[in-house]
Amino acid sequence: MAEKIQAVVLAAGKGTRLQTEGIDLPKVLREADGKPLLHYVLKSLDFLPKEDTILVVGWMGDKVRARFPDYPSVEQEVLNGTGGAVRYAAPLLTDPDSHVLICCGDTPLMQKETFQSLIRTHLDSGCACTMLSAHLDEGGNYGRIIRDEDGNFAAIVEAKDCTPEQAAITEVNVATYVFRVGNLLAWLDKLTTDNAQGEYYLTDVPALIAKAGGKVALCDTCSPMEMLGVNTVEQLQQVEDVLRQR
Repeated sequence: MAEKIQAVVLAAGKGTRLQTEGIDLPKVLREADGKPLLHYVLKSLDFLPKEDTILVVGWMGDKVRARFPDYPSVEQEVLNGTGGAVRYAAPLLTDPDSHVLICCGDTPLMQKETFQSLIRTHLDSGCACTMLSAHLDEGGNYGRIIRDEDGNFAAIVEAKDCTPEQAAITEVNVATYVFRVGNLLAWLDKLTTDNAQGEYYLTDVPALIAKAGGKVALCDTCSPMEMLGVNTVEQLQQVEDVLRQR
């Protein structure tokens, strides 16, 4: 991949529902099969130089930095959403013509090949943004991918906001993206907190690009198992079971 690619890994979450066991660690440092969740994500990103892989840390961020000292990091001082997290990383994204992969630090089952496929799709498409999607038997609580009549990306609709017709859509957002840096930075500045959570949503950026006539591609190569994030003790056990079988 000749073009410059950086990665931003969102690793600021506390993991409130994982604190019930009294383990005082940020979510991405909780262990599955003997290693932190973040370890597995970074291992799948090891085709990129460590110096180009930026960690956005937050609650107990010093512990994350101490565990992964070879990676540049920024602190999300205010936990104001995924869009807010990427804003904190923006000063390290200095080349507007380069590209950046944005992913979550609590999805330890994501495969290197899936990240690479997403990047290839993005570079081949020449789009401002390329989103990773997956097809599920039931969409559940994931945001639905809305396509227009030509099959192009139109919007993401969160599960709670879906009409019955939209709820029946089985293609869902995996919360993993590649952006051309210049496009990302321009639209980050236009995000607002005019939503129920009062946060900056990164999911708004692809829709803003599309509404403005920009091109957003979709890469639907993610398997349902890969996209599993860890928010509960039960999900932690689930990913650990999968990791032990690999």
